[in-house]
Amino acid sequence: MAVATPPGRGGIGVVRLSGPESRTVAESLLRRPPEWRPWTAALAELTDQDSRTIDRVVVTFFERPRSYTAEDVVEIACHGSPVVLRFCLDRALEGGARLAEPGEFTLRAYLNGRIDLPRAEAIRDLIDATTLYQARVAAQQAEGSVSKRLAPVKEQLLELLSLLEAGIDFAEDDISVPPDAELLRRLDPVIEGTRRLATSFAYGKLVSAGLSLAIVGRPNVGKSSLFNRLLEQDRAIVTGMPGTTRDLVSEVASIGGLPVKLIDTAGIREAEGLAETLGIERSYQAMTDADLVLVVVDASAPAIDEDLALIGRARSCGNALVVANKCDLPLSQPAAAAALFVSAQTGEGVDALRVAILRAVAPEGEPARESGFITSVRHERLLKEALEYLQKARLAIEARIPHEMLLLDLYGALRPIDAITGATTADDILNRIFSTFCIGK
Repeated sequence: MAVATPPGRGGIGVVRLSGPESRTVAESLLRRPPEWRPWTAALAELTDQDSRTIDRVVVTFFERPRSYTAEDVVEIACHGSPVVLRFCLDRALEGGARLAEPGEFTLRAYLNGRIDLPRAEAIRDLIDATTLYQARVAAQQAEGSVSKRLAPVKEQLLELLSLLEAGIDFAEDDISVPPDAELLRRLDPVIEGTRRLATSFAYGKLVSAGLSLAIVGRPNVGKSSLFNRLLEQDRAIVTGMPGTTRDLVSEVASIGGLPVKLIDTAGIREAEGLAETLGIERSYQAMTDADLVLVVVDASAPAIDEDLALIGRARSCGNALVVANKCDLPLSQPAAAAALFVSAQTGEGVDALRVAILRAVAPEGEPARESGFITSVRHERLLKEALEYLQKARLAIEARIPHEMLLLDLYGALRPIDAITGATTADDILNRIFSTFCIGK
């Protein structure tokens, strides 16, 4: 039992009970409990020990196994007062319920076979989503997209295992292990499928964790204006006076569905005073820490050595793009041939800049979107472990190592895959053998 809605006050607050005694506990704290028709909502009264009404509530019953936890679930929707919700919990405790541990409802759903581990992890990601694209990806994974993507790879691996097991264990039934060329033909798609899914994390981690983008440049080149334009709101103060920004200003924006932490920095020049010196030092630190740096120059003014030096420093820190701002004004010589021309004032070129940002941080992003990707560090680690064993298996075949040793590598690859999709039992392998080969009739 737990409160299933966020802490605080609201119009509605929901107390959820799960387990075989859910209805019995609910009846102990309600006057005129419902008839417990599955997936039906009904009015009832939440009462105290003296049968005095505390709140009129809506009670919904979800019958097992068609509930979130695959157990009988009762949800009591009270008015969203913390006092009322606390009272409802206390009354349920008196009726024999206990408080749920963190994540226990989802854990029960997993243990009862309602969802697999990737779906359970996706539910957490859906709750934590900060952009609509993140939510969409998490929803797809909650529907089993990761398991479905990995299923063909696991199926091919299990087929290879059953072939080897049959050839080794049932040689007397005239079943032999396939030749090495056939083993390699079956193993290579497993290796490639595992590798593709593991490498898709390069894009998936950007979707789940986002990235940081530092906007740097000399004073009065339009960094804060560009910051506001990318953010699509006036967050940073913009004036015609150089050096307005003295400290870091950061906000999270959605660019192509990815959460991007935009960092507006102090203008880099010869400092005037301690405050500006500290601000410039933080600008340099932001350049070092950011996943991507936008170096903003003034497209309407001649390029100077300070611009070129800053571009060089940003590129030495890692990933950097040069942005020539104020392209709505008469243009001068650009600071770099590869500069992206934009106008933070009019918005010209900003959409192209967003595309360039995505390509700079995720060059394989579009293929990953189309073919599916993983967003979990745990999944990446397990897939890399499986890939190591699969590559060992390939070397074992080429070196003509005994098939019993080859099986060890293949089972070594299966274990981390099972940690994602769910365990494969010995019976699963045997069933494949006997369903594939006519052994013993």
